[in-house]
Amino acid sequence: MMGSGKLILSLDFELYWGLHDVFSIEQYEGNLTGTWEAIPAMLELFQDYEIHATWGIVGMLLASGREELYTLFPEHLPSYETPHYSAYEHCQEAKLDEQHGCYFAPDLVEAIAETPHQEVATHTFSHYYCLEEGQTEDNFRQDLLASKALHARKLQGCAPLTTILFPRNQTNEKYLNVCRELGLTSYRGNEESSIYEPSSFSDYRSVRSRVLRLIDAYVNITGSHTYPLPQYRHNELINLPSSRFLRPYVSNLKLLEGMRLKRITKAMTKAAKEGEVYHLWWHPHNFGRHLEENLAFLEKILQHYRKLQQLYGMESMSMQEAASEIEARVEQVREAY
Repeated sequence: MMGSGKLILSLDFELYWGLHDVFSIEQYEGNLTGTWEAIPAMLELFQDYEIHATWGIVGMLLASGREELYTLFPEHLPSYETPHYSAYEHCQEAKLDEQHGCYFAPDLVEAIAETPHQEVATHTFSHYYCLEEGQTEDNFRQDLLASKALHARKLQGCAPLTTILFPRNQTNEKYLNVCRELGLTSYRGNEESSIYEPSSFSDYRSVRSRVLRLIDAYVNITGSHTYPLPQYRHNELINLPSSRFLRPYVSNLKLLEGMRLKRITKAMTKAAKEGEVYHLWWHPHNFGRHLEENLAFLEKILQHYRKLQQLYGMESMSMQEAASEIEARVEQVREAY
């Protein structure tokens, strides 16, 4: 018997830790400061539509400021061949306390954790890049341990971390066992298409790939990327891949907003009818500018979800809930035998 369709929403909450190697803080400050208004507004929408979502948190956000942050660093830091990729290196020159709201947000993380049906996941401690040259598996392990320790200390009433959202979607297959060893059970993989394959940042930002991904947001050139809940294999991390990145509103492309919405809702409908998963993700800072337009667009998606819920029984799930359902199905099969 076919199960109900699932809508999974995941958000990568990183502030400037995820952008320090791409933009100057002045270039992106509007988005960063706007995040402080965007997250409460999104949480309110999620409550209105009974949405279960997963929030991948960069651990550094939970520090109260520079002084505490430095006490949390792992003993061995990643030695990227491109040093400016490292958030640890960035700390040496950054005005962390002077630009506090671009780096630290323990209050926002607590608000997320206290909102019903919101899962707090890890986006690593330092926005760690798993496919860049120079870093090692042990560097990754220590970074992840720092994230887990800070989560346990700062969010004592929160469930332990079980989900990882890899920064820049740099899934390194060799590191999945580390995640499993440290108690994680699921991760967000990439869409099955050459233009979404995990790669180093320079490769992912090639002009060809960027243009094709932009077109794919409006016109279906790679498919719907819906899928049935995956089978669980013992001691393997469960992959709940992305179906689509929710691009932010762009005023120059506002005449194409209907196409962008249809690209998403059509795939959602397919998932609902066929009992499959549709996994949409974005960054809260994507809503930092044009907040009104971005929230209105998100609400249209949630309105469509409510319609699919009524027509086909579609469910909203966090990644942890989806992983738990997969594991429960395995237990049911075992008990049957």
